[in-house]
Amino acid sequence: MDATALERQNRRIKRLRAQGVTRSTVLVHEECRPVLDSLRPHFLNPQKVETLTALVEKLHSKVKPTNVAQVRHLSPFRYPGGKTWLVPEVRQWLKSAYQRPSVFVEPFAGGAIAGLSVAAEGLADKVFLCELDDDVAAVWETIFHGTEDDVEQLTKKIISFEVTLENVRAVLDGNPRTTSNRAFRTIIKNRMQRGGIMAAGAGLVKSGEAGRGLNSRWYPETLATRIKVLRQIKDGIVFKHGDALDSVRLYAKDPNAFFFVDPPYTAGGKKAGSRLYTFNEVDHEGLFKLMASVQGSVMMTYDDSSEVREMAGRYGFRIELVPMKNTHHAIINELLILKP
Repeated sequence: MDATALERQNRRIKRLRAQGVTRSTVLVHEECRPVLDSLRPHFLNPQKVETLTALVEKLHSKVKPTNVAQVRHLSPFRYPGGKTWLVPEVRQWLKSAYQRPSVFVEPFAGGAIAGLSVAAEGLADKVFLCELDDDVAAVWETIFHGTEDDVEQLTKKIISFEVTLENVRAVLDGNPRTTSNRAFRTIIKNRMQRGGIMAAGAGLVKSGEAGRGLNSRWYPETLATRIKVLRQIKDGIVFKHGDALDSVRLYAKDPNAFFFVDPPYTAGGKKAGSRLYTFNEVDHEGLFKLMASVQGSVMMTYDDSSEVREMAGRYGFRIELVPMKNTHHAIINELLILKP
């Protein structure tokens, strides 16, 4: 380095030191380097100290699954594979972003707890939800795109519904002609069938919680309140009834878009997705390829399998393990697959 360049570098170091920025040497494993590089902008911003501190604490302490009772429940669905337990991680992911997300995209919406939480907490400029299932889509279309009368009709039906086996079967066997009536049937199906399973062939709840049978998951006032709360934040949410991959492509070139991708778990020979969801066929290879190509940030969730790990590595994603409780209350790890 010549004298002129050295003097220029010394002036720059002196100027940065006056701003509170100093140089540090960090030993880093090669596999961790991409993560460190993605964090570099945050190290220069003193406003990020609380976020970085919380991230370090999480790395040291995240050995127990999130207590979902401590997470605000916004969705009217009880969804198999729902991600209520992951809301704190999603929140931290967005808050640690260098720039505020322009859009939060949840292409496999389902119960949409991630997107709903982001919208309610104002963590992105807008939330884009997409769902292919006709029945599930009817609920979101009614809440976010229906008229005030549609929403009022839906909440009144929920509050006034008398839960008996005869009434439940009458609703499930019905053929609703309006979107709001279809939404009501969907909520009845979701609440009355075992585990909230929406796929064909799912049986009705039998003994249920505390032997309450069909009533064990029916909280009409709570459901009506959740729907009203979601209606109040509808201006920050866009819902599309359609294909997940098409919805990703809409924002693929936006560097400030954040994609939360939670597909049916059918990769690596997993059967849960095909058993739980009506639309469960996913081109996982194509999905990974598409998510690797977007310009924004990505968080994907998957069951832990060698096939998924191999695809994540091949497309340049990093993997983190996050503990959660399954339906049998056993603690298991799921994969968080991340692209900065």
